[in-house]
Formats: sequence, C-alpha cells, structure tokens
Amino acid sequence: MDINLLLTLGIILLLLVIGGILLTRRRRSDHLAHRFGPEYERTVERMGGRGKAEADLLAREKRVQKMEIVPLAPEDAQRFRMEWQALQSRFVDSPRTALAQADLLVRDLMTRRGYPMGDFESCAADISVDHPHVVEHYRAAHEIALRDQRGEADTEVMRQAIVHYRALFSDLLEVGDPQPRRAEESRPQEPRRGGFVRPERAMAKEESDARERERRRER
Repeated sequence: MDINLLLTLGIILLLLVIGGILLTRRRRSDHLAHRFGPEYERTVERMGGRGKAEADLLAREKRVQKMEIVPLAPEDAQRFRMEWQALQSRFVDSPRTALAQADLLVRDLMTRRGYPMGDFESCAADISVDHPHVVEHYRAAHEIALRDQRGEADTEVMRQAIVHYRALFSDLLEVGDPQPRRAEESRPQEPRRGGFVRPERAMAKEESDARERERRRER
C-alpha cells in the first residue's frame, strides 16, 4: 500500500481518536455543569482548573451513589417541621441557642435521610450532589456559626444564619415513596420549600409573633 495513503489514514484515525476524546470530555463537562449548577463553577475556581474539579465532582457522585438516601416518612417530616418551628420561635429570646439547635437539627435530618456525618466539608460535598442549589446556604450558615463561636456575630447576622439553615432544611424535607431513592435517579432541580413559606418571611412572622407575646405579658 502506498506510504502516503497509510500516512493519510493514520492522520485521519488520530484525528478521530482526538475528536472522540474531546467529545467525551465535553459531554462529561456538560453533565457535571448541569448536575451541580453553581457548585460546578465554585469547585472549578476553588481547585484551579476543570480537570481537577471534575474529578472531584465525579468522585462525589460515585460516593453518594453508594449511599441509601431515603425520603422521610410523613410522621418524621411532621416531627422535623414542629422542631424547626419550636427553635425558630425561641430565636428572639435566645438567638445563640436557636442557632446551635438549627445546626444540630439540620445534621439530624441529614442523618435520617441517610447521609453519613463526618467533617463539615465532607457533609457539604455529599449534600451538593442531590441539593446543589442550596449547599451554599449550608456553607454560609456554617461560617456564621463559626463566627458566633468567636464572638463575632450579632443578632442580625445570626438571624441570617437561621435563614440559610432553613433553606437547606426545607430542601431536605422530602416525603416520598417508601423505596430508597438512589442518588443516580435524582435530577437537578430548584430548591423545594417542603410546604414552608419563604424563610425570610417565616423568620419575620415568628419574630413579630414573639414580640406581640412579649407585649401582652408586659400588660
């Protein structure tokens, strides 16, 4: 066979291989960007490149796929709602206690759903797979909680932390069929509110009610 023909075929084959690799990478990037939403760009920025970031995100997916993430039974969901409403009503009188209880209640809910409890970054990474649109709320609330431990958070800042915790809490309150929902069956979606009103409005209403109760006691 003519040497020039062999070289031409070799070049064509090489180009096809390169094109296939680039197409595969493109599809992987599109999948991860769609799956993780804003978490995708955050991870790229944090890790300094798409290659490392995508490897990290793929590792998260594989890890969560091995977990048995389950929806809540209706009675469990109701219990969590009541506990949240109780801690939220205590915020005006004791914001620091309410903030600590919010963190514990969110972790309790995560455990009930099937997420393993480790260090904060591991928990946030796991949550980001199925709840990418609210994981930043979790990070923001955690940062404020750390500031509070250092005595750097005032009441208004702690109120914002409760709002952030509630966004994640509401998204995790999924009541579904009794069969375990595997992570690979999940689809990216906008945060659900679990039947709640918006967190900011809920906080304002609870604070208003608490102040009204206080005025009545003073009378």
